[in-house]
Amino acid sequence: MAKVREFFEDKKGSSSHPTVVDCGYQMVRTSEGVFLQLSTYGSDQRQTQKKTSQTLQFDREHAEQLLRLIISTFPDLRGTATGERP
Repeated sequence: MAKVREFFEDKKGSSSHPTVVDCGYQMVRTSEGVFLQLSTYGSDQRQTQKKTSQTLQFDREHAEQLLRLIISTFPDLRGTATGERP
C-alpha cells in the first residue's frame, strides 16, 4: 500500500498492458484526513482470486492532480462527472 507523493511525466515509452484486472475503490478516513483508495485485484490467471495486488491512496491535493491529468488525457470527459454533456 502506498500514498501518492508526487506525479511526474514518465518519458519512457510504454504500450497497453495485456493483463486486465478489477479495481476496487473506497473512501478512507484517518487521523491524517480523507483518502481515495484504489486497489487492484489479481488477473483471471492468478491462482488466488480477488486478492489485492496493489493499493494506492490519494489525498485531496493528489486527487486533484490526478483529475487534471485525466482531463488533459481525455478532454472530452470534462464536465461528465457533474452530469454535463460534452
